[in-house]
Amino acid sequence: MFFILAIGFPVQAELPDWQQYFQPAQLNRLEQRFGPDGVARVQALEQWLLAQLAREATTAEQLEAVNHYFNRLDFISDAEHWGQADYWATPLETVASGGGDCEDFVIAKYFALRVLGVPPPNLRLMYAKAIELNQAHMVLLYLNQPDAMPKVLDNLLGEIRDGDARPDLVPVYSFNAEGLWRARAFDQGVRLKAGESGVDLWGDLMMRLAQEGEG
Repeated sequence: MFFILAIGFPVQAELPDWQQYFQPAQLNRLEQRFGPDGVARVQALEQWLLAQLAREATTAEQLEAVNHYFNRLDFISDAEHWGQADYWATPLETVASGGGDCEDFVIAKYFALRVLGVPPPNLRLMYAKAIELNQAHMVLLYLNQPDAMPKVLDNLLGEIRDGDARPDLVPVYSFNAEGLWRARAFDQGVRLKAGESGVDLWGDLMMRLAQEGEG
């Protein structure tokens, strides 16, 4: 069961209009880092988001579409991809570079669903222990109400399933821009990557997102 307990966490400001991240100045900076192929992937993402916004899709259809879109990217470890033990890439960094690890996929899915109108309280990024891999793993949760059984969006499993249908995952903690929740199953041998909560990595990510959106 995916039990979660609310604790205090600083509220992050709302992101500005998402399309400002795709303006010429931002694309030029991305081209300097990732080349023309990277910019082409980012522009394709913008067009895909616009197409999704034009659809009269249900939330379930949006979840499926976003999960599939980002799961197509290559899985690459942070050490290989960024030369760091742990780095939470922005969605544009992930797409422009053509891949990422589980945290990068989840972050990209989270913000894509935000663009498509899914409210922040319905989404949580969750650290868990992947039992079969015997390591920490991150997935995205969707809850249609606070006490609902979450839907799990995961790069390890293409099919979206309810949390109680994922016995291979032991919850550790979950968070979004509004709060941090610690699972009651916290003491399951999972070592977190930044202190006890990953808040530092989330704060660094939000800072770089703000920089990406500057003209």
